[in-house]
Amino acid sequence: MPTYETILYEAADGVATVTLNRPAVHNAMNEALRRDMTNCFEALANDEQVRVVVTGAGGKAFSAGADIREFTAPQVPTVFRENRRKLDFRAAMDKCGQPIIAAIGGHCFGGGLELALACDIRIASADSRLGLTEVDLAIIPGGGGTQRLPRVVGRGKALEMILTAARIDAAEALRIGLIERLVPAGEALKAAHELAATLAAKAPVALRYAKESVVKGLEMALVDGLRLENDLATLLRTTEDRLEGAKAFLEKRKPRWQGR
Repeated sequence: MPTYETILYEAADGVATVTLNRPAVHNAMNEALRRDMTNCFEALANDEQVRVVVTGAGGKAFSAGADIREFTAPQVPTVFRENRRKLDFRAAMDKCGQPIIAAIGGHCFGGGLELALACDIRIASADSRLGLTEVDLAIIPGGGGTQRLPRVVGRGKALEMILTAARIDAAEALRIGLIERLVPAGEALKAAHELAATLAAKAPVALRYAKESVVKGLEMALVDGLRLENDLATLLRTTEDRLEGAKAFLEKRKPRWQGR
């Protein structure tokens, strides 16, 4: 297993778990954490043994956002921009073919919510509070928040949350579609792993192609999205797993997927 300074990584039975591990500062995101996350997800994008990824956190917060202690030094604009580009772990997440599940508990603010928004499915416990709070620091979300949040909850609700720096509870997050599941306090990671196990039992190529069709299709005109779906569905007809799935169905047994 790879080791990192600010995150914990483990993988078993096709499921990788990436855990933010700065509990003393509510998993605030500093340069070291951004570097670890970027390296981790760049590696995951090329790991065919991992079928599903769960992202969670240790301590009482998913992530309180950026580490404010890094905000006190003057910034050289070009250097700051290049550092952000090099350590853009959310862009690395976008390149992962595996479904990524966020297990949210406690505070999920600023960059923490932007991390959750970069995941494909979000599960939050009842003690969670979520928000893009950057305007309270005279900045705006800079890790995809202004782009991903409107695509999830709609333009008006996203603007309301961003402009007011609102911190909403998990029940409201479920109501507006920001999260997919609400579970009792302390059970987000358990629920995420249960869902991950269900997904990991599916044919791995089909799992990746289904995600690709949905995610990329949303960025296209409908006619182009339908063409992409047809192309990917046609490719899956040629796999060994497709034949295995048919045989297993007829023989009334569990399929033995090979990933090809």
